[in-house]
Amino acid sequence: MHAYRMTLRHLVISPGHNYFGHPKGHPGAHPTHHVEQIELHAGQGIVGDRFYGKGAHFDGHVTFIAWEVVQLLRDAESATPDLVTALRRNVVTEGVPLNQLIGREFAMAGVHFRGVKHCAPCAWMTFAAGADALQVLRGRGGLRAQVLSDGILRRGPVLLTTDVQLDLTTITHPLPQPRLP
Repeated sequence: MHAYRMTLRHLVISPGHNYFGHPKGHPGAHPTHHVEQIELHAGQGIVGDRFYGKGAHFDGHVTFIAWEVVQLLRDAESATPDLVTALRRNVVTEGVPLNQLIGREFAMAGVHFRGVKHCAPCAWMTFAAGADALQVLRGRGGLRAQVLSDGILRRGPVLLTTDVQLDLTTITHPLPQPRLP
């Protein structure tokens, strides 16, 4: 087992969807709340969040994005001031390469997760986070994960454990583009 010190910089929940099911250019008005802790239920997600209760096989009980990627976007000329709210990812991490957790089980502060797939940015990101958002986030938009155990995550330093050795120098590296015939 490998252990990595990391930081949970931001925890964010929203009770409703602002983008799914809304016509282009007309997002919903559900608030996004910055919180000090989130309560997670196995097979359900984050209590109080829009994705809670979608079922044990849903691939995005919780979404993660790296603080280092948020900083890349912040450096882009068109970025909006409150990127964490605009991106609407639940957990902003610092210090670990999230793309390497795709297809892996891992734990943070004793809460167990399965990294399911890349959290690809959608066209709404240009509207919400700035004109450069899709380009900056392509291949580094975050991680969609399933919650495997009940628990609480709190902002601040935590330990991440996983059975894979992570390359900490690749936090902002995008996923490689597949070569198609």
